Amino acid sequence: MTGLDGRTVWVTGAGSGMGRASAVAAAAAGARVVLSGRRREALEETARLAEQAGPGGALVVPVDVADAAAVRAAREQTGPVTDLVLAAGLNAKRRTWADQQLDEVQAIVDVNLTGVLAVVDATLPDLRTAGGQVVVVSSYSGWRFSPGAGVAYSATKTALASVCQMLNAQEAAHGVRACHLCPGDVATDFLELRPNVPDADARAVMLTPEDVAATVAFVLQSPPHVRIDELVISPVSQA
Repeated sequence: MTGLDGRTVWVTGAGSGMGRASAVAAAAAGARVVLSGRRREALEETARLAEQAGPGGALVVPVDVADAAAVRAAREQTGPVTDLVLAAGLNAKRRTWADQQLDEVQAIVDVNLTGVLAVVDATLPDLRTAGGQVVVVSSYSGWRFSPGAGVAYSATKTALASVCQMLNAQEAAHGVRACHLCPGDVATDFLELRPNVPDADARAVMLTPEDVAATVAFVLQSPPHVRIDELVISPVSQA
């Protein structure tokens, strides 16, 4: 027996980076994983890795979390889920008041904040039945002010702390638990969205997606009476 046997974990942002690594880690712990993102081909690769890691199986359900109606339709395909890992995220290169574009700001809000709300809303009856966990993969900038993260990204990630707190306050009676997980610098393709893209030397001292995935698996496997409200994980090199 492994820690997540019999659980179904829906992972958003599962096509790459922390989402992919978290899906594989959940599968290795025994879970059936449902994999969502916008790119089917990338999700199929994650499914292959997850099925190699564990016997629970993997289901690919492409969806753009910014589309609430599509999220509700995706839930009809997933079947009942017990837990969520919400790792879909977006940022833009233009991050200051002087150069940001409001259409990009809106897109970031739609993915980083509204997308989280949409998935939780669509699965809340399942989470209540299962006493499920919601791991919201936020950001170091959601825990501590990080000016380089940008206006929209910082605002949405900071808001996720309140989302998790509210979910914990309102749904504790049903055994639902939410963790605001705040990784520091992680060496993923997401770094390509920075105005100044880190080089190989800078990436070498960052967290890996697998570091974050191990943390996600730890949270998911915590006992039902334990709630991990917020967790910060950062590389030693983080300023």
